[in-house]
Amino acid sequence: MMGRLTLLCLALACASCASSASMAQSGRAQRGFTFAQTNCSQCHAIGRFGDSPIPEAPPFRTLHSRYPIEDLAEAFAEGITTGHPSMPQFQLDPAQINDLLAYLNSIQG
Repeated sequence: MMGRLTLLCLALACASCASSASMAQSGRAQRGFTFAQTNCSQCHAIGRFGDSPIPEAPPFRTLHSRYPIEDLAEAFAEGITTGHPSMPQFQLDPAQINDLLAYLNSIQG
């Protein structure tokens, strides 16, 4: 039978791992927010609230109603193209994709 000290150490180790994973996810989401703010906010609402500066550009918080967020990874890697010419084409590297997906997942309504 495990002693109380062993159980306490095990509980602290589990809490530490969960905290580290949460902090890593938070860092990815923060980098994704920075990317979105720099490259997307001139047209899209990128936060949890507010309207897009260009009404036709969907707010990022509603993307999940159009696409499964994880399915956007391939589009980000290959270069997003849309039906309107004013949207620039982006081709993200794997780290940028993970960061942006983490951010998008963090704000879905």
